[in-house]
Amino acid sequence: IPAAQMLKVEFDEGRQVHYPYSQTDELELAYAVTVHKSQGSEYPAVLLPLLGGPEMLMNRNLLYTAITRARSLVVILGSVGAVNQMIGNARQMKRYTGLADQIRELQRGEQMG
Repeated sequence: IPAAQMLKVEFDEGRQVHYPYSQTDELELAYAVTVHKSQGSEYPAVLLPLLGGPEMLMNRNLLYTAITRARSLVVILGSVGAVNQMIGNARQMKRYTGLADQIRELQRGEQMG
């Protein structure tokens, strides 16, 4: 098959695969997003790679969020240990945004003025 009739697909690791144009219907465009960015969205299927990570990210809330993004199919790739770690970690991170302080400051300003 002449090169002009081929489509070259280059994968992240540098591997290249050549497809004849007649087989391009076998390719499907796909996207990857983080669990955090997927919040509020829903997808027909979710592939969830779990290989471990920092304790603050390996928690039950994040696992729940990831799984509930799927409408009909969830595939978890990785280790049972990572899943068990997330299930067992119900600790929630406390975030300090300074929002409460800013609201109090605004309220003080309104009371004074």
